[in-house]
Amino acid sequence: MNTHHIQEECGVFGCIGHPEAANITYLGLFALQHRGQESAGIVAQNGSHFTHYRGIGLVSEVFNDKNLQPLIGNRALGHVRYSTTGTVNHNNVQPLLINCSKGNLALAHNGNIVNAGTLRRELSNKGHIFQTTLDSEVILHMVSRSRHQNSIDALSETLQQIRGAYSIALLSDDLCIAARDPWGVRPLVIGKLDNTLLIASESCAFDMIGATLIREVLPGEMVILSDSGITSHMFAEPHPHAHCIFEYIYFSRPDSIVFGKSVYEVRTELGRQLARETAVDADLVIGVPDSGNYSAIGYAEESGIPYDLGLIRNHYIGRTFIQNSTLAREFGVKVKLSPIHSLINGKRIIVIDDSIVRGTTSKKIVAMLRNAGAREIHLRSSAPAYRHPCYYGVDTPNPKALIAANNTIKEIESYLQVDSLQYLSIEGMLKAVDKTTPEQTPYCTACFSGNYPIVIEEGISKEHLEV
Repeated sequence: MNTHHIQEECGVFGCIGHPEAANITYLGLFALQHRGQESAGIVAQNGSHFTHYRGIGLVSEVFNDKNLQPLIGNRALGHVRYSTTGTVNHNNVQPLLINCSKGNLALAHNGNIVNAGTLRRELSNKGHIFQTTLDSEVILHMVSRSRHQNSIDALSETLQQIRGAYSIALLSDDLCIAARDPWGVRPLVIGKLDNTLLIASESCAFDMIGATLIREVLPGEMVILSDSGITSHMFAEPHPHAHCIFEYIYFSRPDSIVFGKSVYEVRTELGRQLARETAVDADLVIGVPDSGNYSAIGYAEESGIPYDLGLIRNHYIGRTFIQNSTLAREFGVKVKLSPIHSLINGKRIIVIDDSIVRGTTSKKIVAMLRNAGAREIHLRSSAPAYRHPCYYGVDTPNPKALIAANNTIKEIESYLQVDSLQYLSIEGMLKAVDKTTPEQTPYCTACFSGNYPIVIEEGISKEHLEV
């Protein structure tokens, strides 16, 4: 599934206790680039002095030796981001940085606050002036106005008033706080590099710099990282967990450990379960790069049908080229993917994609494979049919644009021009991921089932959930 289908919003990285904290954070953001490719920012702390640099684009496009050099200090906080509505707004690039009665506060956030609209209106009526359209800014305003002068107590009080999906890092004058919502929707992990403490959205960021994964931040937990070490505080009562299952299917890197499991192993098992449910006679199994490749490997192992790289992805397309090149937009998916004609020609092919959202890219891929000589094309999704929007930190399109929400399997087959199409069942997905049933699962499956674990504000829409 290509990234313009559905987008994860953010990646968070923090470094505490390293003389080159900003440079370490810069490297960590490279590893989290897949979580957000529209903007990047770093805040560095040197005592009570905070400096920051933020920009639009990939990490490699935003930062260079010149603008990294002033980011001095032994603590730093970084963020990569997708926008969810409209054009990219420079004011919305995180981390956010303010100076208030509690000193300097920098915030990086992954997720969506579903009651942000109500809180924002209440704050605005009390005279608060907002500089961004981010729900993240609501958190900063609430912390700054808290009756508690201590940033730990102020954040704890704030988190008890907000509702939704959030994995956040807050950098103050004397410490760094990492916190996850009580449902644990988005991942957040703690690591260590010698005497340096780290926080990140995914463990792959630790691998980048040779650090060690310590553990997850628990749902409903605040972890305080300072020069004296790590302390923990549970700000919420135990709650049924609702980890985003799409982290396994698409968002996270395959070399990460997410919610305690190897993403690679989960994806290959999804492919095996897909083969058990949707067997078809064919000559070759291929995946849609990159995340579809791992489920394709599992499908091939279970079915006994050979696997190969039938589609090659171009990894060297910069964001600027894609946005500014009329030729790139005209050729669309062909700029990103190329078929191996000699492998595909005359073959009956099973094509594994991690999911099918709008179907527009799938249609182009199928046409590409037909032109390469594929005799039959059987499309398989290693996720169930995507029928419902996400309100917890994912940029999903309007429900009217979700192809499975508005069409039968036969109608989708006809639109895509495939010989057959099948999805993994919800029960099969849960069995592959955690050997659980829909009644027992600790995962959020709302985008497939329509069962939302966190109550959404009445009348809420994606336009009111800018991240």
